[in-house]
Amino acid sequence: MKKIINRKVYNTETAELLGKYWNGLGNDDFNYLHEELYITKKGNMFLCYSGGALSKYGESGYGCGWGTEGIIPLEPEEAYEWLEKNDCNEVIEKYFADKLEEA
Repeated sequence: MKKIINRKVYNTETAELLGKYWNGLGNDDFNYLHEELYITKKGNMFLCYSGGALSKYGESGYGCGWGTEGIIPLEPEEAYEWLEKNDCNEVIEKYFADKLEEA
């Protein structure tokens, strides 16, 4: 997927995939949710998503709902939170080592 947002090109074909989340449902299920976190060659992180009508990406209008897909640019802190939530520890250690400390 490729999208231009605020004069920046976000392209899943040229960016590095850092992590994935899928809720295990088929893309024909209203609750389907799939997310992939990427980093561009310039270090910008973004989320590529798709979701069913009842997912957090669902939209509604005229009495019905539908799923959507798209790209969301993320600030570093948002990307970190996504990685931590989805247990992407190796990626956190690689890109956010300066934010970590021993417990």
